[in-house]
Amino acid sequence: MNYSVMKRLMFLLTIVLFLFSVSACRTTGGAVGFGWGEGSGYGHHHEVKKGGPPPHAPAHGYRAKYNYRYYPSCSVYYDDYRKLYFYLEGPSWRIAASLPHSIQLGSGGFVSIEMGSDRPYIHYEEHKRKYPPGQYKKKYKKKNKWLG
Repeated sequence: MNYSVMKRLMFLLTIVLFLFSVSACRTTGGAVGFGWGEGSGYGHHHEVKKGGPPPHAPAHGYRAKYNYRYYPSCSVYYDDYRKLYFYLEGPSWRIAASLPHSIQLGSGGFVSIEMGSDRPYIHYEEHKRKYPPGQYKKKYKKKNKWLG
């Protein structure tokens, strides 16, 4: 094969690859997103419909419920459904799939809490007063609310 034919084939191959790569960049209009915090709805897309309730309002009396394990001995919340821990680090709340080594859940037990918020720490002061570490263990074991 002579050099000019090979050069033309390489040029043609380069153009074909370029056209193929440009056409592969088109999108189909789909979208993937993840949100966290107020207004995100934890991975759900909300559409505002005219004449209906706003997205944050309960639909026909239904409000999402979130179940947490609250560990009073170390001020930690755990969401078993989302597999997330909520814990204090200094003055701020952190959210992670695992706890730092400095926090040990230990044998103090936990309280099961159901609420309508994806941010359990907004009720932390109330929970801290209601469930002090070690104070209600016997009382809640009798009612099957304290699990440890």
